Amino acid sequence: MTVIDTDGFRSARAAVSAETGLAVAVLIPCYNEAAAIAQVVADFRTALPEARIYVYDNNSTDGTAAIARAAGAEVRREPRQGKGHVVRRMFADVDADIYVMVDGDGTYDAAAAPAMVQAMTDNGLDLVNGVRVASSDTAYRPGHAFGNRMLSGLVRTIFGRGSSDMLSGYRVFSRRFVKTFPMMARGFEIETELTVHSLELGMPMDEVPGRFTDRAAGSESKLNSVRDGLRILSTILRLLKQERPMALFGTMGAVGAALSLGLGMPVVAEYLSTGLVPRLPTALLAASLMLMACLGFTAGLILETVTRGRQEMKRMTYLSVPGVLARLEGRAPAPARAVRAG
Repeated sequence: MTVIDTDGFRSARAAVSAETGLAVAVLIPCYNEAAAIAQVVADFRTALPEARIYVYDNNSTDGTAAIARAAGAEVRREPRQGKGHVVRRMFADVDADIYVMVDGDGTYDAAAAPAMVQAMTDNGLDLVNGVRVASSDTAYRPGHAFGNRMLSGLVRTIFGRGSSDMLSGYRVFSRRFVKTFPMMARGFEIETELTVHSLELGMPMDEVPGRFTDRAAGSESKLNSVRDGLRILSTILRLLKQERPMALFGTMGAVGAALSLGLGMPVVAEYLSTGLVPRLPTALLAASLMLMACLGFTAGLILETVTRGRQEMKRMTYLSVPGVLARLEGRAPAPARAVRAG
């Protein structure tokens, strides 16, 4: 994968603003990003001049909200701590045709945004993922890079396909994606839910590489490699239970059945030859494991049926929202505005 030359983004930007007529909203979740937020707002104002820029402050104590407001962004506040809560609020509040979501730490290249938006409008996509390409050895910490590769690979293994950079904080969404996303995450595991949602509904998606730079001086990462990695892994397992119950419970049942047969076959063979069961505890354990295996298979079948019905309902809801191409073909674009509470 190569980095797209940002010198070519001028023509892409013109196409986005002059030809599509779609409302674009830039969504920036922030927590203590005073050192970088002004530059982030300015960069996206340059890259997408007709977009409305929203900064959602998550209880910052360093003046992030005031700086973002002075830079020209529309500032909102989400009091519940955690990126998942902020994204949930942004998706609920803001109406637009295309949503560009980016972290407010200044590490993502705003110049890639027009190409990401154009990839969506040209191909009728619902999700465009910004793949990070580190511009220096210090931009992407080795622990984060390893965890991202491991978790992204795990999702591809479980769900059949996925993103090469599942934990990227730079994405472009269609209105159809945003308004049909049943978000449950509270923290950084939100990135996993976003990816799995697109995979489960078979949404058209693509990736655009972009430069990933060091954080601004005075800006500190909020991500803890071990703690947040475990939370993301827990989210993947929870989504596996929800979206692939037969695979999970069927595997557990198969393991239980194999153990039961391994323990029970010698006991059965001895009974057939002698008429005695001298290893009664082993026989009881084997019978219990087989019973649990049968229960696992039964639970998997029932939950698979429930999941299939839920996925069909999610798919119907998804199809009820016009996609990007439908809006380009003449439907009136939704205004990019935020709904004020109260």
